[in-house]
Amino acid sequence: MNISIAGSSIRGEYRFTNVELGWIFSSFLVGYALFQTVGGRLADRLGPRRVLAAGVLWWGIFTALTAAVPSGIAAALVLFISVRFLLGAGEAVIYPASNQFVARWIPTQERGIANGWIFAGVGAGAGFTPPLVTYIMLHHGWRASFWVCALIGIASGTVWYLIARDRPDQHPRVSQAELRTINSGLSLQKDDVSRNTGQPSSRPGTLVSWSTMLKSRDVMAVTVSYFCYGYVAWIFFSWFYIYLATVRGLNLKASAFYAMLPFLAMAACCPLGGLISDRLTRWRGARLGRCGVAAVSIALAALFLLFGSEVGSARLASLVLAGGAGALYLSQSSFWSVTADIAGPSSGSVSGFMNMGAQFGGALTASLTPAIATRFGWTASFLVAAALCGVGALAWLFVDPARTLAGENIPGTQPAAARAPMGQG
Repeated sequence: MNISIAGSSIRGEYRFTNVELGWIFSSFLVGYALFQTVGGRLADRLGPRRVLAAGVLWWGIFTALTAAVPSGIAAALVLFISVRFLLGAGEAVIYPASNQFVARWIPTQERGIANGWIFAGVGAGAGFTPPLVTYIMLHHGWRASFWVCALIGIASGTVWYLIARDRPDQHPRVSQAELRTINSGLSLQKDDVSRNTGQPSSRPGTLVSWSTMLKSRDVMAVTVSYFCYGYVAWIFFSWFYIYLATVRGLNLKASAFYAMLPFLAMAACCPLGGLISDRLTRWRGARLGRCGVAAVSIALAALFLLFGSEVGSARLASLVLAGGAGALYLSQSSFWSVTADIAGPSSGSVSGFMNMGAQFGGALTASLTPAIATRFGWTASFLVAAALCGVGALAWLFVDPARTLAGENIPGTQPAAARAPMGQG
């Protein structure tokens, strides 16, 4: 969000074109995508506490370095691309490590709302960024906004490391009753549970092999869907502010206000989607609660994008497109809950692989969206995003959330053979 808002200033100071600015946006996402699976494996082996803390501290350092590229230097484009690539590579550990944390701490039946709160933080942070960054830019220049964000990141990483633990049995404030409740709903492989105590062991169990992951239809389906999801989501992260200012003609302050709306919608819809997903999962099973919610939400986002791109009023278009972002994020917790459920102790690796798909989608939209807009207009860019929403919704029809990659039934779900496919029976 920071570089999206500062993008116009950076483009003017370094004389970049929109396409070159898109390369800078994409370089972050390429690094972010390439290291998702590696970051997930690190979280599986080293635990989410250390890996998350290191990732956030790395993020703070390279955010500050983004503002350190000298003005007027001949290699400015190369330096920006390099710094943003390395920023993405380090930040790639964040969500896979978060999912590993969820897999170790949160019972299966509560993972929808847990992931909803995690991604509500994403929406809230992105939502409050436009007015904060705009204020700092107007009073202190665009570089200061990166320094402030870097300090926030370093502080949050330090706090996380001090208060977090890899497992609930390691935390002094977790009671025995709470620990029993947590352990009763964890989808862990047998190797991860101590035979003597029934508690998760301190050592990681057998991790799912890469070949098993790549052969899984469920993993491939959620990855395809998340690719489409990432393509659409990154339109809002990378281009929405610039779209409002340059295409819809809103001034700087109005653009900052309306650019908040998609992310506030995300913040509201993430926990709402997680709550609905958990309720339906307990009522009718994960096929409806996870897959059904995701498919319907992403399809609904397509309708919002189609309508919003055609609306004449800039302010009404902003509201409708924000509704599309909210609808999209109703499905967010389903992706992460399903990968935590089916992967167990390998949830970092599997969710990292899935998130790699989303970030490749984001890298594609960062460069392709302005190219489509230049040749065919911005309406065409949103129509392409709506079409990908349709593909992403259909992919969920091929996901079976009832079995782990190790071939075991997940606690609290029906076996695959006992259920009719979604839409039948």
